Amino acid sequence: MARVLIIGGGVAGLTAGIYARKYGHEAVIIERHVTAGGNLTGWKRGGYLIDNCVHWLTGTNPASSEYKIWCENGALGDVEIRRSDSLYTCEVAGERLSLYRDLDRVERRMLAISPEDEREIRSFTKAVRDIQGFIGIAGESHSQKSSLFAKICAIPTVAKYFKLTTGDLGRRFSHPLLREFFSSFFTDRFGAFALLFVIAHYCGDNADLPAGGSVAMAKRMKDRFLSLGGELLLGREAVKVNLEGSRATSVRLADGSELSADYVILTTDPATTFGKLIDREMPRELKAKYKDHRLMRFSSYQCAFKCDLPTVPFESDICFDLPYKYRVRLCTMNLVVREFSHEPSFSPDGCNILQTMTFCDERMARRFIEKRASDKADYDRRKRYLGEWIRRAMIEKMPELDGHIELIDVWTPASYRRFVGSDIGSYMSFVFSKNVAPLASGSRIKGLKNVLLATQWQQAPGGLPIAAELGKRAAELINKLAKPSRKAKCPT
Repeated sequence: MARVLIIGGGVAGLTAGIYARKYGHEAVIIERHVTAGGNLTGWKRGGYLIDNCVHWLTGTNPASSEYKIWCENGALGDVEIRRSDSLYTCEVAGERLSLYRDLDRVERRMLAISPEDEREIRSFTKAVRDIQGFIGIAGESHSQKSSLFAKICAIPTVAKYFKLTTGDLGRRFSHPLLREFFSSFFTDRFGAFALLFVIAHYCGDNADLPAGGSVAMAKRMKDRFLSLGGELLLGREAVKVNLEGSRATSVRLADGSELSADYVILTTDPATTFGKLIDREMPRELKAKYKDHRLMRFSSYQCAFKCDLPTVPFESDICFDLPYKYRVRLCTMNLVVREFSHEPSFSPDGCNILQTMTFCDERMARRFIEKRASDKADYDRRKRYLGEWIRRAMIEKMPELDGHIELIDVWTPASYRRFVGSDIGSYMSFVFSKNVAPLASGSRIKGLKNVLLATQWQQAPGGLPIAAELGKRAAELINKLAKPSRKAKCPT
């Protein structure tokens, strides 16, 4: 049995610890905050719960490959899965188009809006169905997998989207609503290939919401880890991995104590790990991702509003263009607003909570971080300013909200930088553009025999499923390294 120290108690760390315990190893998670979960978190403001993370969870369909991991690490299982009628709605000039769960319905709605775009519409929906077949969530039951022959035949249809951004994809359509629909939910620089996968997952019942949201999901994972006999050190910050030659021997904590280790798993942002937490350069393969202009780091600033209305004039997410006066003040062309009627426990009876998300590129994210460090009072004023202008924009678009919403919180890349320690306040890894295959970097670190990576930054675009998969992979690799003389098997 090996002693495995895991630095970081987010999804990757908790999953690595759970699988390490299932393989029979001692697992200790070191987390600098007083709660586990990393980005998988939320917080209360005046009787309202703000959910930071889960807008949809890939892997809620039992036919998917992710589902088994989510059940084994406690994220899913007996928990209720809440399936909305639509993932998001785009509005242009008063006309709306929703990404419905029923792909046939989406296709019919698009054709009704713009019959002249029929060829592109049918090509798009065919590509989504082909991707569902690759994943194994196709058909009426959302459980069918394409044959090898069908996959080969589908390659030309799917491949063309690999060469497009979401902006490029939108420009293939003549109708302004369809053009905006494909770039409003993400940025127009995001790879269209990734958007098609999101749509395929959602319309295949594989991107839904576990009841209770982020906080409840993190608690289930933490409880699973502890129930397996894992040790969770909360409020303890790891500051240095001690090395002797090619091996890590221990980890030093901020309080001066040291914990011995047979293996160390690093789940933190490599940009704040290598050369700081560990005296090694970032692996070449991973460093190339940070330098690749097609892989862009991003974050966002977000606002939360309490709403004293039981219903609001949209469902799930709505995306809409902003007039010029808001664009220059908010540094964005459109606004994404989310409502939480699917979680009545998040707000008092008869009320709702609304949250907005505005993407920030790396330069803008750094400005937030630097402003907080240099002038906290001005940073706080800036947050209030953004919140007020977003409130005005929401009311101008939806007058029904006037007098019924109140700003309760604003958080920025600086907030994420402080909470999870990511370099520019990223909560996912990279936005990947066109002509990029989202391949994962390896978990091994050249020159080190017993230190492994399990971080979402190993594979764009990051996120919860990738973090979980890489956490599991690191534990599997340790099991093989610790027991080289026989084939290791994970107990059921």
